[in-house]
Amino acid sequence: MPLKTAEAPEPVPTEASRPGHGPAARASAPPPPEARIATAPSPYVGHFDSFTDGIARGWALNLANMAEPPVVHVLIDRQEVGRAVCEMVREDVRVAFNHPTGKVGFEFKIPEAFFDGEEHRICLRLPDRSVVPTVDPLDPDKREDGFTFASLPPVNLMSFVDGFKRGKLRGWVLNHHLLSGERIGGVLIQVTVDGAKVAQVRADRYRGDVASVLNCDPNCGYEVGLPQRFKGSGQHTIRIYALPDHTELSGSPLVTSLADNALEAQLVDVSRTIEVLYKEITRLRNEVINAMPTPDYDLNDYDRWARIYYRTLRQRVDDARDNSVDPMSRPLVSILVPTYKPLISDFTAAVDSVIAQTYANWELIIIDDGCKSAEVMKVVDDYCARDSRIRSVRLKKNQGIAGATNAGMGVVRGKYTLFFDHDDLLVDVAVEMMVDGAERTGAKLIFSDEDKIDQAGYYLEPNFKPDFNYRYLLGCNYICHITMVDTEVMKKVGHLRTAYDGAQDHDFVLRVSEEIRFDQVHHVREVLYHWRKTPNSTAVRVDNKTYAIDAGIRAVGDHLKRRGVKAKVSSVNGLTLYGVKWELPAKLPRVSIIIPFKDEIETTQRCLDDLLKHTKYANYDIILVNNWSVTREAERFIARARKTRRVSVLDVEEPFNYSRLNNLACAGNDAEFFFFMNNDVFIDQPDWLNILVGEALSADDVGVVGMKLLYPNNTMQHTGVIVGAAGVAAHVHRGLKYDDYGYIGRAALSNEYSAVTAAGMLVRASAYRAVGGFDEVSLQVAYNDVDLCLKIREAGYRVIYCAEVCAFHHESLSRGSDEKPEHEARFFRESQTMQKRWGDRPIFRNDPGYSRFFSVDKLPFFNLVDPETLE
Repeated sequence: MPLKTAEAPEPVPTEASRPGHGPAARASAPPPPEARIATAPSPYVGHFDSFTDGIARGWALNLANMAEPPVVHVLIDRQEVGRAVCEMVREDVRVAFNHPTGKVGFEFKIPEAFFDGEEHRICLRLPDRSVVPTVDPLDPDKREDGFTFASLPPVNLMSFVDGFKRGKLRGWVLNHHLLSGERIGGVLIQVTVDGAKVAQVRADRYRGDVASVLNCDPNCGYEVGLPQRFKGSGQHTIRIYALPDHTELSGSPLVTSLADNALEAQLVDVSRTIEVLYKEITRLRNEVINAMPTPDYDLNDYDRWARIYYRTLRQRVDDARDNSVDPMSRPLVSILVPTYKPLISDFTAAVDSVIAQTYANWELIIIDDGCKSAEVMKVVDDYCARDSRIRSVRLKKNQGIAGATNAGMGVVRGKYTLFFDHDDLLVDVAVEMMVDGAERTGAKLIFSDEDKIDQAGYYLEPNFKPDFNYRYLLGCNYICHITMVDTEVMKKVGHLRTAYDGAQDHDFVLRVSEEIRFDQVHHVREVLYHWRKTPNSTAVRVDNKTYAIDAGIRAVGDHLKRRGVKAKVSSVNGLTLYGVKWELPAKLPRVSIIIPFKDEIETTQRCLDDLLKHTKYANYDIILVNNWSVTREAERFIARARKTRRVSVLDVEEPFNYSRLNNLACAGNDAEFFFFMNNDVFIDQPDWLNILVGEALSADDVGVVGMKLLYPNNTMQHTGVIVGAAGVAAHVHRGLKYDDYGYIGRAALSNEYSAVTAAGMLVRASAYRAVGGFDEVSLQVAYNDVDLCLKIREAGYRVIYCAEVCAFHHESLSRGSDEKPEHEARFFRESQTMQKRWGDRPIFRNDPGYSRFFSVDKLPFFNLVDPETLE
């Protein structure tokens, strides 16, 4: 193996390595010649000095030919694993042997595969296979041919105690594995107050701020609520330890008094005073606000959140209702309920939820799908007798859900038709809000959010949907419940097709999308439907209807054929989620891959090498934008790059301005697509550019295509960007494992977002030029990619995250973090630019790719806004 370059170490003894990480040995001075001769007739002498941090060190020389640097053979468990050339300077050996150069030392890094929890024996051999001896650290006079080392990799603890926020003790801790470089969370910690053990928790909470700075496992945070008895004005000593070694964390101990009500009131006053100050004071204000006890909700609290939400929803609808309008003068809504052997209690609850609607002008059509149940027939007859708005259709034979729904379609009288399952529930304001949305927007297809309700009556698993997201719809029928359609459009589209049983709803919605414009689809951003979760329902197990997968593939594929688009549709991991591989044209558009860099040549070289090695797309070139690199290594790299096929270098000797660097590379460039790329992104997927270009060519209105980016530890860094005034912009699914499906499949499926990151972003050149490219004046470093995406969206294009392309991103490896002190003022100004430019626009108030029920400034797709603040 190659040697590490190092200065000659002093011949002094070293301590044993850390407990559990193997012994370290070094002689206090070179042993006498007779002790150093490995084998009497051998011309070679040498010594195995030490083994620390996974590196074996020592020296060897050839007494017969001192100009020859010997090669030491490294054996582990009697198998040779590598070699080390003895060419490092060892001044102590040079003096002892009167060696002409002293280049006799070696270092050898043990392969990581041997740090596997088992014991291994390491020994060294000279070129003539004689032994390089080592010293027993417990008996310096004893010579060995090697030793057994513990196989746990060296680990350092990295940590910090943040202090108290919202009444809880918070911080983070990581195990830093020195050999692999990985920084892993999930450390077990213990908290004591005044010497008393009060908590023991796993530090595995999401900390995106730590991950963005350290490029580490984001699940490394902890949050500990202390017992009530410690609260008050008295001071307490709080200590936090990492277990099992009981190592005290950085920032511990913490001597403080816990905030009482008087202090909390004072902090509120302070926060109001400092609102107008600069970045430093803005940060202080946020810390004060974080210290205040406020309602905090996430998906784990959904039932609690939902009960508050439904109460406030009804109040909002009551306040907005025009009571001067005759309820029966409003459009008639036909509600179709195909029914087959329902559980009577669930069925009656479903019908009662229709009767309880605040909207009066509806008709409920119950289609008895040949179930031939006297009990069900009696219940239906009783409902029909009690309410003239309820009528039934009885089928002699069971025709399945498609056939039964079609029978109901033939007798509807309403302006709108709403589809409803026989054991689900409508929120009492559902029909009213759906009709309000249709009349306000002129939409022909209307849908709402939904959740599930279990047998105990608990609300769970909400599906908070984006607005109409055609690309997402190709991947799954996310529209689902409620679906309400203009009856004339429904009749034009035609019946549900039994050939797609199991995916008949998906097929129907896709056919509706062929008949109407995308702007005629309206999303009512409220939870209006409860999907009942029973042991045999598809809400619990998809394998109850495995035939639905094949039907869904055919539904999406046939829809694309009708659109005249060539593509191959497949199931994602055997689920009712679908991937689409677009067929490329014979003449491929040219793509310019643009990569700014400044020094960091090892990183940039790897990025370039990966592209040239793995990209099978035929029509591309690479523009390396050299932003004032200054090293000799950079000079040599640039000279090589200029001689490389497909590669050109643009030299820009200006201060770093990411927007300008990319704009300069695009100026005068007649490529049809630009692929903006960070030099710390590494791609090894051969068809990556084929897939991205195929996505971009799938429709004329696709302006931007992003990709999945992973941290080096195989967790997600980017699967799309959301925007909002509270946090400007945030990456979704950050920190999830690489193969996680994300929220309702949105990490695993290509779908539309408001923005994607320019760390790996394909842009239609005509769209880029139409909006003037990146803002190189006000957004030189941060948010320029988000701003560009928003401008392109505003120009009428769609922005798509492509789940089928994946690369590794060593985020901020080259430029560093925006959170460094020297960057904070600039970052603050750019944040303010985004707020002024976009803060009052609809996309920032209600990101169409993201639910208004989720927060933007906390963990996306997890933390929920206070339902009492919704409008």
